[in-house]
Amino acid sequence: MTERLYYLDSYLTRFRARVVDRSADGLRITLDQTAFYPDSGGQPHDTGFLSGVPVVDVVDEEERIVHVMAAPLAETDVEGVIDWPRRFDHMQQHSGQHLLSAVLSASYGIETVSFHLGADSSTIDVNASSLDAKRVIEIERHANELIAEDRPVTVGFEDAAEAADLRKASAREGCLRIVTIEGLDRSACGGTHVRATGEIGSILLRGLDRIRGNLRIEFLCGLRAVRRARMDFEALSRISKTLSTGFDETPDVVDAQCEALQSAEKNRRRLATELAGFRGRELYDATPQDADGCRRTIQRQDGPLGDDVRSMAQAFTARPGAIFLALANDPPSVLFAVSADTGLNAGGLLKAGLAKAGGRGGGSPQVAQGSVPNRGALALVAAELEKAGR
Repeated sequence: MTERLYYLDSYLTRFRARVVDRSADGLRITLDQTAFYPDSGGQPHDTGFLSGVPVVDVVDEEERIVHVMAAPLAETDVEGVIDWPRRFDHMQQHSGQHLLSAVLSASYGIETVSFHLGADSSTIDVNASSLDAKRVIEIERHANELIAEDRPVTVGFEDAAEAADLRKASAREGCLRIVTIEGLDRSACGGTHVRATGEIGSILLRGLDRIRGNLRIEFLCGLRAVRRARMDFEALSRISKTLSTGFDETPDVVDAQCEALQSAEKNRRRLATELAGFRGRELYDATPQDADGCRRTIQRQDGPLGDDVRSMAQAFTARPGAIFLALANDPPSVLFAVSADTGLNAGGLLKAGLAKAGGRGGGSPQVAQGSVPNRGALALVAAELEKAGR
């Protein structure tokens, strides 16, 4: 059995221990005691060194903790050194989660379902369908007020049968490790935590997402929150400078410019459709009739078939005796349109051609569109349509 030193002292960064088991290659080491925290309870493992050799993973195997090494370790008596910046970051995030979950539970009746501590941010899933922006700001402010009170965070051990007033009932039996935030929260937890809420630094709520019927709240604590706030500030400063506007006025200016851009884009699309229609009619007039009295055109292009091509095809085939075929190389796709008086069914003909070439698509009797796997298949569909139109 490995004695877990972090249970009693999350601030322990150096310790001595004896190797009690190792793999044949010397890369998996078990000690009689360790301060290295393993992956557990949503919190990632510690990193650091054993006698100068990097520890790259820490695995909880119930009775023992296995240290996965970057290189073989031959020593029997070792000195462990914890990566303190990583450890303290995890302590801030995990303690911040306890405090945030307690606020949500006590003040809003929202319970935490799960917790994940990520490399860049952390999340909790809660049993709520939604939170409006005003409520999110209120929760964030309340949590930060409790941080500023610098309430003690303590660790104790109690029998599961006697442990009372836990925020969330534990399914474990026997001895429970209880993490308590004075006057706020009692939770069964094996993670590493700060000594007082002030060391959490701050909590910044970053995002909300609906996940499998629950609400996922993204948050950052301590130095992570400071770094994120700095990044947000610098990004907003760049936008403000680009727009030549005051910092506080930037959001309103961005909204106004987005509205203007949307209006301009709407006008652009309208003009592009009108231009495509004009080009379609111009193409019709410039296309000679064949022996059957039909005007046939094939348009080839490298890029995708956009709305402009469709508008051009519709303008071309709005006139009598017209067949329009457009082919695009990237992605391989086809558009087929016919005048109503040709007696042809564009959707049916294209669908049949696509079926032979392993493509998919369809449309109406007058205009249809589809895609194929490659250029060879595109040529096959084009040949089928040209043949069908004769």
